[in-house]
Amino acid sequence: MTRAHLAVSAVAALGFAATPAFAGNLEEPVIVPAPAPVAVVPVVTGNDWTGFYAGGSLGYADAEEADPSTFEADGATYGLHAGYDYDFGSFVMGGELEISGFDVSAGGVDVDSVARAKLRAGYDAGNFLPYITAGAAQLNTGGALDGDDTGAFYGLGMDYLLTDSIRLGGEVLKHEFDDFDDSGLDLDATTASLRMSFQF
Repeated sequence: MTRAHLAVSAVAALGFAATPAFAGNLEEPVIVPAPAPVAVVPVVTGNDWTGFYAGGSLGYADAEEADPSTFEADGATYGLHAGYDYDFGSFVMGGELEISGFDVSAGGVDVDSVARAKLRAGYDAGNFLPYITAGAAQLNTGGALDGDDTGAFYGLGMDYLLTDSIRLGGEVLKHEFDDFDDSGLDLDATTASLRMSFQF
């Protein structure tokens, strides 16, 4: 066998041996589909508002008789409150007792204080608790109209849980006292207050 024949045989053998490797590379590449996008929906997680709380408030009051020419006055308010809330998940129910002093007088009539027994119903929005409130209120007056009587109130409020034990909030209430202390006068009062409470 000549040297040329050996060279041709060697080249042919290498060609056959390499053929499967080249054939394997001619297959179509496997395409892996990208994962489908997943929508991320923010979920509001509530806090547990269950427990006792107590605190104080500062605010403003506008009081008037049904006929404003008879009596109309405004001034500062300050008070103390204590209550209990129960958190049902997204719904919060509670009760509260509050006493507010008034620095309000006009025409010789002094509005001294209002005591309230409240029911509260709110929505657990995480650190926020918006709520509605209503109940009974007892108004005490002095001066030319010295007396006390019980009426009703209703309003809106909101608490913000600043820490696990401190709440900040605000409240607007409308009070109605018809025929106050049999005087024939219908007294109304609107109050707005800022509140701070400690939760236990």
